[in-house]
Amino acid sequence: MDFNALLAEYLAGGTNLRSAVSGMSREQLISRPVPGKWSTLEVVCHLNDTDANICHRLKRVLSEERPVFERVKPDLMQAALAYHDRDVEEELALFELGRSQMARILRVSRPDAWERAGVVGDRGDKTVTQMVEGAVWHVAHHLAFIVEKRRALGIA
Repeated sequence: MDFNALLAEYLAGGTNLRSAVSGMSREQLISRPVPGKWSTLEVVCHLNDTDANICHRLKRVLSEERPVFERVKPDLMQAALAYHDRDVEEELALFELGRSQMARILRVSRPDAWERAGVVGDRGDKTVTQMVEGAVWHVAHHLAFIVEKRRALGIA
């Protein structure tokens, strides 16, 4: 496994997310142009909150023996955590800062640390490598939804 390449991809998530929302007004960020789907700001908040959770998990897996975690409940978080009252720039900054800190920690971790595992709800054992890969995938997955919203709003 090329850990440096994976970390570069992980860190690029912040830049990619920032680019995806670039040029959107507050009204566009909070609109729901695709029926039944979250707004762009809700997606950004979800990514930030989930990423903070992943960073916490990674730190615990690196420092504890096989910790156990409950699954994140995105709909409950969206309903309770004032997503439309949050600031997109603050969310992006926190997202990027969290990933930067985590990448710094992982860069100096021994290679065998990447194989340490924690138990994630009903998903079972997840290694540090799998968690970082999952974090990379999660952003890419949600970027497609932001693109869909931009199209629906007529934003290039």
